[in-house]
Amino acid sequence: MIRNYDDFIRELLGAGFTIAGGGNDENVFGLIKTNWNDDSPDNPIRWFTGDPDTDPWEWRVRVLNDRDDVAYSKLFFKKAGFITKKWYPLFLAARRGGYTFEDEYADGAVSHYCKRVYDVVAGRDSIPVHEIKRFAGFSRNDKSKFDGAIVELQTRMYITICGQQRKLSHKGELYSWPSSVYCTTERFWGEAVFEEADSYGADEAADAIMEQILKLNPSADIKKADKFIRG
Repeated sequence: MIRNYDDFIRELLGAGFTIAGGGNDENVFGLIKTNWNDDSPDNPIRWFTGDPDTDPWEWRVRVLNDRDDVAYSKLFFKKAGFITKKWYPLFLAARRGGYTFEDEYADGAVSHYCKRVYDVVAGRDSIPVHEIKRFAGFSRNDKSKFDGAIVELQTRMYITICGQQRKLSHKGELYSWPSSVYCTTERFWGEAVFEEADSYGADEAADAIMEQILKLNPSADIKKADKFIRG
């Protein structure tokens, strides 16, 4: 039973990946359970309390701050999730198949909105989402296009969340809620992860992930599991 952050990390490293939110509506695999919200005295897990040890909402930030072997981003069914360094090369191989962003853009596989976002992120070590929108020239009327591009680039594993940052006023004062900070997956992981990904074929990698899913959840929905793998 997962009762705190350390338990979660132990189980995540063993599983290799998980959907982040409560529940598992797609019937694939998720470590974090909706029923952790119950108020029974023997259940220490409480969402949205701000406690870094027992609030799963805090774990996504704590993982990025404390560790260098786990990625957190919008990865599965347009939802947030975690993938460990051990399994990330396999997902890269299954989803990107050795292609670069430039390759896919040239082939028409990604939109011009994605390119505008990607070019801004790739040109910096990291950048908060509110600044991406500004530098990429998206207006308020473009919100759905911008949000869609941000999610698509995460799902395709071209960019990933690497922290949080609050906005800075003209007076130099921090304000508002923290924004997600993004970087390219290459900057997040370094060359070794991508070199390992290049050693797998896309189908070979997908088969290995499927095998792990079925170990974790023998009753997983195969069609949805394939979507979980390939994005």
